[in-house]
Amino acid sequence: MNQLTTMERRGLSAISTPGGRMLIVAADQRNGMKAAMSDAPGSVSTAELAAAKADLVRYLANNAPAILLDPEVALPAVVDDGVLIRGTSLVVGMDASGFETVDGLRYTRLVPGMTARRVRELGGDAAKMLWYLRPDKQDAGSRVAAEMRELIEACTAEGVLLIVELLTYRLEGETEHEYAAAFAGLVADGARLARECGAKVLKLQFPGGAEGCAAVTAAAGGVPWAVLSAGVDHETFLTQVATAMANGAGGAMAGRSLWKDSLSVSPDVRRDYLTKRALPRLYELAAVLDG
Repeated sequence: MNQLTTMERRGLSAISTPGGRMLIVAADQRNGMKAAMSDAPGSVSTAELAAAKADLVRYLANNAPAILLDPEVALPAVVDDGVLIRGTSLVVGMDASGFETVDGLRYTRLVPGMTARRVRELGGDAAKMLWYLRPDKQDAGSRVAAEMRELIEACTAEGVLLIVELLTYRLEGETEHEYAAAFAGLVADGARLARECGAKVLKLQFPGGAEGCAAVTAAAGGVPWAVLSAGVDHETFLTQVATAMANGAGGAMAGRSLWKDSLSVSPDVRRDYLTKRALPRLYELAAVLDG
C-alpha cells in the first residue's frame, strides 16, 4: 500500500460516506453531458452546460459526500456562486476532453493551466486525472507511467489527494472477443502498474465479476479503489457495486448511471427529474455502499 500523508487522509475522508466508503457524483463530463442534454449536442451552449452542472450540484450532489467537476465549465462558478454547500466536498478533474493516439496507444492531457496548486485555488479537496492504459503494452518505463508518477508526486507535495482513473480500451486490429477475454486482466494489471507508480486511490472499470474484483483488490495491494459506472443503467451499477464491495472495493464514483436521463434542457424539468429520479438512485447507491 502506498502510504497516505495526513492531508491526503483528510482528502479521502472528505469524499467518503459515514461508513468510510468513497461516494462521488461524477459530473466532469463535457461533450458526454451535452449528449445527455440534447440529441443535437452541438446546439448546447457552454452557458447551458454550466447551468446543467450547477443544477446537478444543487439538486443531486449536495446530498453526496463529494462531487467531481471540471475546471473548464463548472469551476470556479459553482463555488463562487455558493451553489456547492459546505457539507459536500469538491474533486477537481484535471484531464482535458478527448485523447491523442500515438502508435496505436491513447494519451490524455491536462486541462491547460491545471496543476496541483490550481486544484487548491479552485477550492478542491481532492483531484482526479484520467489515463488510458494498456498494461500489456505499457510498463513502468513507459510514457504514461512517467506522467502518472510526475503528477502523483506533484499532488503529494501540494497536499492534494489524487484519484487515478484508468480506462482500458480495445486496440486497433484486436477483435471484440480477444478484448473481452483480456479485459479483467487488463484492469487488474493496470491497478498494479498504477500502484507501482505511487497511486494512492484508484477509479477503475468494473472487471466483470467477483473473481475479477478480487484480482483487482490483490493487484492494488491495499490501495483503495472505487468502481466507475461507465454509462451502465442504475440497476446494473448497483449490482456491480455490491459485487465489487464484497470483493475488496472501497467505493463508487457514479455519473451517467445517476443522471443521464435527467438532464432536460428545460431547467424546471431538469429539477424535477434530478430530485425524483437521480436523487433516489444516489440514496440507493449509498445504502449498497454502507449496507
